[in-house]
Amino acid sequence: MGRILCIIGASLLLLGACVKQGQKQVQTREGITFIDDDGNTVTIEQPFRRIIALYSAHTENLFSIGAGDFVIGGHKTCTYPAQADVLPKFDYTGDPEYIIAEAPDLVLIRPFIRRSHPAYIAELEKAGILVVSLYPDSMADFDGYIRVLALLTGKEKEANEKLLAFHDTLQRLSTHTAGVENKQTVFFESTAAENRTVSAASFPAYAIEIVNASNIAANAEPISKGSSIALYGTEKILQNADRIDAYIVQQGAMNRAKTIEDLLKRPGFSTIKALREKRVLFIDEKLISSPTFRYIEGVSQIAAFLYPEVFIP
Repeated sequence: MGRILCIIGASLLLLGACVKQGQKQVQTREGITFIDDDGNTVTIEQPFRRIIALYSAHTENLFSIGAGDFVIGGHKTCTYPAQADVLPKFDYTGDPEYIIAEAPDLVLIRPFIRRSHPAYIAELEKAGILVVSLYPDSMADFDGYIRVLALLTGKEKEANEKLLAFHDTLQRLSTHTAGVENKQTVFFESTAAENRTVSAASFPAYAIEIVNASNIAANAEPISKGSSIALYGTEKILQNADRIDAYIVQQGAMNRAKTIEDLLKRPGFSTIKALREKRVLFIDEKLISSPTFRYIEGVSQIAAFLYPEVFIP
């Protein structure tokens, strides 16, 4: 998982030739074959038209590349875009019969779901439903992931256009902050528990790099192989209290802190330079850690927060 590999076939060369997923991808007379992120062989004989996505980012990205009309259901946490919020909702901790009854031709998951609820996925597959597992481990895998979604839905042209605009915007953000004189040193808090941060390959770490800031926890070790969450801890934060110019808090299921006062209640946090100077940004995890095109919004928020004097929206 996490590798970029090439699909063989003239039609796919128009897409950019390379996609993430698996060990080998080929186009045959029967269709396009690739290995998904659970190591299963998937053959696309024709675009799928009845899709249920059990990960909100999959749903969001399908709408972004113009395949929203093919989505007939999403996970219970899926609220964006508005068209997706009104779709039937499903939960992989519940009864798989609810999905089976909808007769989808494709169910999209991520590796975590098969690992944590294998019996649920087995029931879907037993019913003859194709289940495809996708997840980009890092920004380096994002384009390939989007291109696989495009292959599954026949939206290659639309996906290419979205990716070009996406990278153009990121490059513009990087250019705006490239010449800053007061380069900021940042601590990014991913979870309130143990004051964890993010791994070097994560989407938030890449955002810090894009906007020309310094990540004080750049060498933090992931809590497990491939995880975007990394160990850091209160002790190291306080050891570097005077060096942290800006403190960024990812808000979501694992972090409920909403105000600077919430942070100041923690022992020793009043000594952190960023908190003393009220240089704290609270950012929605959906914008900065989720692999969607709205990542641009998250990067823009960080750029504007760190360098308001040079940031051009």
